[in-house]
Amino acid sequence: MGHFAYLAVLAGCAFCALWLEPVLRVGVLRRWKRLLLTLVPVIVIFVLWDLAAIAAGHWTFDPEQITGVMLPGGLPLDELLFFIVVPICAILGFEAVRVVRGWPAGDEE
Repeated sequence: MGHFAYLAVLAGCAFCALWLEPVLRVGVLRRWKRLLLTLVPVIVIFVLWDLAAIAAGHWTFDPEQITGVMLPGGLPLDELLFFIVVPICAILGFEAVRVVRGWPAGDEE
């Protein structure tokens, strides 16, 4: 796997969660504005946190496990994708449980 190990894990997470959208019709991706309002704060906060940790020398990434595509501040592209993929998977999982169990989330129209 080498330089694609991080991406392979993210692809596995996405593969295990994305089927919930069409099969259970959870509507997460269809409500893209709502999804963006959820993702943007998460991405901003954790990217800033990672950048601060990288700059302080507290956080590093194994070059053998990442693609090597680096963003400003030394943040690997793989890490940015983590902050997108994992929250989407979590939201899909939450919505799938909610649909199957018939539980309200409190924001129904």
